[in-house]
Amino acid sequence: MAINEKTAERVRKALTKQKEVEEKKMFGGLCFMVNGKMCVCVRDEELMFRIDPKDYESVLEKKKARPMIHNGNLMKGFVFVHVDQVKPDKEFGYWMGLALDYNKDAKAAAKKKTAKRKVPAPKKTAKRK
Repeated sequence: MAINEKTAERVRKALTKQKEVEEKKMFGGLCFMVNGKMCVCVRDEELMFRIDPKDYESVLEKKKARPMIHNGNLMKGFVFVHVDQVKPDKEFGYWMGLALDYNKDAKAAAKKKTAKRKVPAPKKTAKRK
């Protein structure tokens, strides 16, 4: 899994004012979860931003980004942006702003329930006299 460390550090800096930030390895990169919700993911040559699905179409028309397709399904609200497109601070701020604005309203993914393993009770042994 290749991660652009310089870009990851830039994202870390941008998220310093957020209350809860967690880093997870996902989607072939390093994802930043803000308040328990996926917000930004850094890969080697691109970033993935989670944006408001209502803004999705207009953002793709205006900006150089590509849609996210996962397991053959179009993921509305997730876009990939090449690292070169976010080099200027203004562009980086634009994308981070979109992702953080939507993060306030986004729903967290449902936590997977893990089955609890039942441990059998120890067998009682008869006392010998």
